[in-house]
Amino acid sequence: MSLSTSEKEENHKKMAADKAEKGRKKRAMWERKWKRLDIVKAFASLFVHFLCLLAPFNFTWPALRVALIVYTVGGLGITVSYHRNLAHRSFKVPKWLEYFFAYCGLLAIQGDPIDWVSTHRYHHQFTDSDRDPHSPNEGFWFSHLLWLFDTGYLVEKCGRRTNVEDLKRQWYYKFLQRTVLYHILAFGFLLYYFGGLSFLTWGMGIGVAMEHHVTCLINSLCHVWGSRTWKTNDTSRNVWWLSVFSFGESWHNNHHAFESSARQGLEWWQIDISWYIVRFLEIIGLATDVKLPSDSQRRRMALVH
Repeated sequence: MSLSTSEKEENHKKMAADKAEKGRKKRAMWERKWKRLDIVKAFASLFVHFLCLLAPFNFTWPALRVALIVYTVGGLGITVSYHRNLAHRSFKVPKWLEYFFAYCGLLAIQGDPIDWVSTHRYHHQFTDSDRDPHSPNEGFWFSHLLWLFDTGYLVEKCGRRTNVEDLKRQWYYKFLQRTVLYHILAFGFLLYYFGGLSFLTWGMGIGVAMEHHVTCLINSLCHVWGSRTWKTNDTSRNVWWLSVFSFGESWHNNHHAFESSARQGLEWWQIDISWYIVRFLEIIGLATDVKLPSDSQRRRMALVH
């Protein structure tokens, strides 16, 4: 019996969807051609985790303090600078302070500001869709880590980095983009110079790896587990126990509801260390144009009125 035109079209759509699904699984399973940048990123990640394996054999109390300092400085550089200041323009600070915060973020070894901000803006533009750079629909480990090592897939999904022209116009961010590797190498050299393998393994190993995985948990865990307070068209969740370690970033449903808000822990009990820093800068006159959701916005987005 012959199929009708509508049935043929339906079968064609189903076959196309199955093919796309197989393609996504194939990417997640690493069955692809690796670009040179992917290899560099993978090597850097493996090196950091290798340092973590050496850390217990090089423990000292000063090294532990260095790890905590690296974790805190790099982490706040990501949350305050890369994320809230540069990606979402949630507040403004003088250029000298903006650039200083961005350099702190560079030490987290999560890429230069242009690269990081572009990816994050695409995430918000295409959240949970096939074009999301780290879509949870492609599996927990893909959204957590594997997407980092497939730059070609990112270009296929989102195109070139045309969404960061505001950063590309500034010499400082173009300079960091061209020289990011040298800054990371210098960072590692200084750690080794002042504290040998002890500082290197705990600073660039434990400190960097901890912050890296906390950031990755925002992309993965905060889209599959936790609570929801706001009506967003995505799977974003608030994960309360991660808020201290992520400096307030894990109030992720709050963030997707009010993307431009400098404050993500919207209730008094929702710990948001990054917001406390922005608020302090505002009080002393260094942060201006600080964006917060209005009462009408909160009423419109609330799940329960």
